Amino acid sequence: MSRQDRVAEAIKKEISLIIHDELKDPRLGFVTITSVELSPDLRYAKILFSVLGEEEDYRKTKEALESALGFIRRLIAQRINLRFAPEIIFREDRSTEYSVKIQKVLDEIKELNKPGPSTKEAAGPDRKEKRSEHKKSRRLRKKA
Repeated sequence: MSRQDRVAEAIKKEISLIIHDELKDPRLGFVTITSVELSPDLRYAKILFSVLGEEEDYRKTKEALESALGFIRRLIAQRINLRFAPEIIFREDRSTEYSVKIQKVLDEIKELNKPGPSTKEAAGPDRKEKRSEHKKSRRLRKKA
């Protein structure tokens, strides 16, 4: 794990703690910091966040985070021993919503492709049943 990765993880942890424990803004929704992308020189940090809720919740949360940007940056500088406090940019991460939407579509496809009870009965015995019947008849022929 490189230094850049370790610093990114430390920033992610600290920002999560700051948002949940120290920011008292009523505009903040249920926020999750999903990832932190740092520049190679550690001067710029892109913080990706996800919010549980609607589009309005995303907008309000983004406004609250933008207004607390200086406070968050100051606390990061105090808590993480770096030469320079990184410039912070907050970006929305919609990947969780996208994955939920994909899962719903896959579930719908699965339901549409699920065979009903009438189709199996109309098709007759399946391959395993035929094989077991064939083995029984061979055993009976050998005995005779």
